[in-house]
Amino acid sequence: MKLNIDGLLVYFPYDYIYPEQFSYMLELKRTLDAKGHGVLEMPSGTGKTVSLLSLIVAYQRARPLDVTKLIYCSRTVPEIEKVIEELRKLMDFYEKELGEKVPFLGLALSSRKNLCIHPEVSSLRFGKEVDSRCLSLTASYVRAQHQRDGSLPACRFFEILHANIVVYSYHYLLDPKIADLVSKELAKKSVVVFDEAHNIDNVCIDSMGVNITRRTLDRCQANVATLQATIQKIKETDARRLAEEYRRLVEGLREASTARETDLYLANPVLPDEILQEAVPGSIRTAEHFVGFLKRFVAYLRARVRGPRVVQESPPAFLKDLYEKVCIERKPLRFCAERLHSLLRTLEIADVADFSAITLVANFATLVSTYAKGFTIIIEPFDDRTPTIANPILHFSCMDASIAIKPVFERFQSVIITSGTLSPLDIYPKILDFRPVTMATFTMTLARTCLCPMIVGRGNDQVAISSKFETREDIAVIRNYGNLLLELSAVVPDGIVAFFTSYQYMENIVASWYEQGILENIQRNKLIFIETQDGAETSMALEKYQEACENGRGAILLSVARGKVSEGIDFVHHYGRAVVMFGVPYVYTQSRILKARLEYLRDQFQIRENDFLTFDAMRHAAQCVGRALRGKTDYGLMVFADKRFARADKRGKLPRWIQEHITDANLNLTVDEAVQVAKFFLRQMAQPFHQEDQLGLSLLTLEQLQSEEVLQRIEQIAQQV
Repeated sequence: MKLNIDGLLVYFPYDYIYPEQFSYMLELKRTLDAKGHGVLEMPSGTGKTVSLLSLIVAYQRARPLDVTKLIYCSRTVPEIEKVIEELRKLMDFYEKELGEKVPFLGLALSSRKNLCIHPEVSSLRFGKEVDSRCLSLTASYVRAQHQRDGSLPACRFFEILHANIVVYSYHYLLDPKIADLVSKELAKKSVVVFDEAHNIDNVCIDSMGVNITRRTLDRCQANVATLQATIQKIKETDARRLAEEYRRLVEGLREASTARETDLYLANPVLPDEILQEAVPGSIRTAEHFVGFLKRFVAYLRARVRGPRVVQESPPAFLKDLYEKVCIERKPLRFCAERLHSLLRTLEIADVADFSAITLVANFATLVSTYAKGFTIIIEPFDDRTPTIANPILHFSCMDASIAIKPVFERFQSVIITSGTLSPLDIYPKILDFRPVTMATFTMTLARTCLCPMIVGRGNDQVAISSKFETREDIAVIRNYGNLLLELSAVVPDGIVAFFTSYQYMENIVASWYEQGILENIQRNKLIFIETQDGAETSMALEKYQEACENGRGAILLSVARGKVSEGIDFVHHYGRAVVMFGVPYVYTQSRILKARLEYLRDQFQIRENDFLTFDAMRHAAQCVGRALRGKTDYGLMVFADKRFARADKRGKLPRWIQEHITDANLNLTVDEAVQVAKFFLRQMAQPFHQEDQLGLSLLTLEQLQSEEVLQRIEQIAQQV
């Protein structure tokens, strides 16, 4: 269908449209018109991806000078595949309507392991092996040699394309080490979309952090020795190359700074602007001096991690100690990452994977000397889980999510942050430090109430159920949790997904259920599968779980909030008729890194610790229960099994489209009451439901869209924040 969205002709590749899709596109267009950033929360399963693509592609075609490129960032490979699939449908629709092929290219980028088609390279098993082998066939100097002498090996599939839409993972834009290679040449007039962005602050923090273990430092020593030997060899055979590099470094990084001024490159948070104005310090210009400098720095780090106590200090304190002990100044440290990069290029080292350890240390050197605020250094002599085994680790931890994403907000004219679970919306601009022009949350228009959220706060014996620390070992609580799952397994058809707060908690509860004989009773109704920390085992469990749902035996999947299952896997239709959240999924609060971050949020952004922890727990709970509903023809029970969910401060942080369906009657149910509510709901859902029932309410045709009454209803869907 062709839509008129605020004066823009939008091609939409389906015959019907959801009212919230229309409303979402209106908000999106307002954001693009204002050339600003937006935060939009759209219920899961309501066609967010196709709405985004349809509107932005139409905008690109109508105003090619205002928007040149769409950069679509998603989290997992299946999600990236889904985006490309929708784009393909959209392009086919354009072709059908216009009667000719549209000169429009969408490109999905992923690791070489996923995308490489070279027969020799793609057969290698590990990602790092694939990367190294690929680089040895595609590096610029290898291609130059191949042009001079055709008999030398080079990759025949290597090609650089100009794409209108680029779809890739968050890290390609937020992780400075990768963004420098992949994203720095993207045009300023691009629109960036972060889809499923409820965890974006954690992605930013992880991408700026560095962890250095004793093994890393051992490998660094080997790296430094290899570099020394290679430099010696080149001095004897091709000294010109080193002299050329020296000349380039004297001229400094001026080229990079010119490129940045003309907005060719994305600013890299690791390399601040002032560095680019200067030449590389004389003390690390020659290759031998630089390798000697690295050797001293690695030796200092080895001495630091040997300490018996936990140490926490700021970057300036670390630099002061470094200067006093081994006379290394701050200035040469700032150039470490750039200088190493230049050296590896000069030495024409194809197997870069071998040098990952020294690259990590060089990145740490640049970061620690660049940022005085927003970071902390924690040196732990052992892992908390195994306090008897010496396993020292240095955490260089970022506490300010806005550092990694700041260049993205400053560089691109529109950045859209969107997901099904972004409530409360106002916390994101605070912790990411930006000013959005639109902030809206959308409700879900339904022809039948196909989601049934309820809060179970007590067992049949009236004992309050909760996963809080004081009562989590209580046998009555564990028994009530078991009874809830047992009773639900008798009334809910096909698949049930249950989420626990952590792997440890899940193991304890399952062991206790086994002793009490509850597991045996559950297995009479359904088969049980468990998510583990091993990826291969979890994939196997998922496959078998789906098989059991398919053949009518029914199954229960026990998994963990923040695990693999809670993030990227959709339980469509009969794969997830009920989702049970056992407890409030708070993050482990004893971690030193988390404590430092909470302190920083309190001091810098005036966000109280408890508010942030509750917000974090509720976005994960919403993410877990949202897995059950993947469209308007789908239906599912959402069971929050913890009395704390009934409190206003917890409930108020759930997305609007879930909150609207929690009735006062379902706020503090016992197990029996919950089962009665579930029975009634499932009986209603079992009635025949046809597309005609949705028309005019939750599904609109082009004619219906033109009526005044429908347009007024659409205006009420978006709630501005």
